[in-house]
Amino acid sequence: MKVYFHFNLDGFSNCYVVVNEKNKEALIIDPGIITKEIIEQIESGPYNLVAVLITHKHNSHIRGLQTLKKIYSVKVYAADNDIAGSEETTLNGDGFIQVAGLQIQHLAIPGHTADSLAYKIGRIIFTGDTISAAMICSTTSTYAERTLISNLTTKILSQQDEVILMPGHGPPSSLAAEKKYNSAFFPAACKI
Repeated sequence: MKVYFHFNLDGFSNCYVVVNEKNKEALIIDPGIITKEIIEQIESGPYNLVAVLITHKHNSHIRGLQTLKKIYSVKVYAADNDIAGSEETTLNGDGFIQVAGLQIQHLAIPGHTADSLAYKIGRIIFTGDTISAAMICSTTSTYAERTLISNLTTKILSQQDEVILMPGHGPPSSLAAEKKYNSAFFPAACKI
């Protein structure tokens, strides 16, 4: 598996192209905007783009979705049925899907939004706007923040330290670094 990173200046969000080198199939996570570089990367592979995974329905993560659907025949996976477009690809709760020949675990992490998902592929978790380097993402209430922290603690922090976190905004991180430095989980212990 290869992961290609694309930074979107319009929304300052991250988009990821994930490629299965064995079968040359690809998927895109959070197409905030579709650039010429993303299309060229897919076409020059050449890779067969088969799916789009959406972490949540904010514009900075879905703005390029309609463009992709005009160019490619892709399945869209999301927690929101309006975005996914079918019951088959609407993801409820936690579970597993097989896409592009890859085993993908989807984890419901509500808090930032009600439809927030993270996707684990191998030793990488694409976290959307749930957690990024040394911080958790914004919420609209104390209840939502507690819900987010609870879900992150049970579903993300319980993973092995070697897991890499690829967020919707900001740089990547490792689970080991988040366990050590993220003050949302250990506010009294995080003195840098």
